[in-house]
Amino acid sequence: MAAEIVNLRLERKRKARAETRVRADANAARHGQSKAERTLRAGREDLAARRLDGHRREDADERE
Repeated sequence: MAAEIVNLRLERKRKARAETRVRADANAARHGQSKAERTLRAGREDLAARRLDGHRREDADERE
């Protein structure tokens, strides 16, 4: 019955990565969207605004 040999340095790093991952997930849940989601949302909003502006009539500005 031989015990399994464990590299303590690797185990320490593995534990640190797991803790970092848990902390990152908690921060992501607390602060909302990821950068990719924010960028996608901003792009869609910009596209919608440009499409709306593209459908404006020219004389609408003259009436105001």
